[in-house]
Amino acid sequence: MGVEGCTKCIKYMLFFFNFIFWLAGGVVLGVALWLRHDGHTSSLLELKFDGHQAPTTFLNSVHILIAVGAVMMVVGFLGCYGAIQESQCLLGTFFACLVILFACEVAAGIFGFMHKDSISKELITFYDNVYENSVATTLTDQDKDKKQAAAAVLKVFHETLECCGRGISNPFTTLITQGFTDICPKSVAASTTDCHGKIRELFTEKVYLIGIAALIVAIIMIFEMTFSMVLCCGIRNSPVY
Repeated sequence: MGVEGCTKCIKYMLFFFNFIFWLAGGVVLGVALWLRHDGHTSSLLELKFDGHQAPTTFLNSVHILIAVGAVMMVVGFLGCYGAIQESQCLLGTFFACLVILFACEVAAGIFGFMHKDSISKELITFYDNVYENSVATTLTDQDKDKKQAAAAVLKVFHETLECCGRGISNPFTTLITQGFTDICPKSVAASTTDCHGKIRELFTEKVYLIGIAALIVAIIMIFEMTFSMVLCCGIRNSPVY
């Protein structure tokens, strides 16, 4: 025999929420893998120019998210098994893991909110550096290798984001950049869309997606921590134990 009455109901509710948590872990893992291998982000963040690589802050965050998703799946399975087996040891371990995960999520959320614009700013700075080098080497026509490298990097930016030129640039340099028919997209809409705005838009959408997923997981974790403690106390007070 096991727990009875309301405690038994909580047991199955905990199992249900843990199953949802396990699925949420799979969703987080899947979203993180998609963000890591998404053509827009991966093609931009793996670029190199003049020995400098594009900012890796976003990719590092995604790698952490992959680890979190995997841990969530393991913890969710632990909670499901502990609830069905009515094991105080497993439930206690599950509760401790949830507290650690919840604390890490809150800390990551605060850090992410404080630095939510830094990723796009870093990439914009990288783009501007390439842009300025491309214009400078084109005007002087001295360093051919650097010119080709800058052109190749700019072409990836422009084709991936369907844009051309900086958000803040004088008409002369913008005209020069748009004169590179093999670098700027051929469509009129793309050639008149600045890349600064496109970069901000790209990472704003990604950050909001991660934030929504984190909020849903946090709500599930609060329910699970409550149910696991109630079930653990119910098992301890049950006359059959």
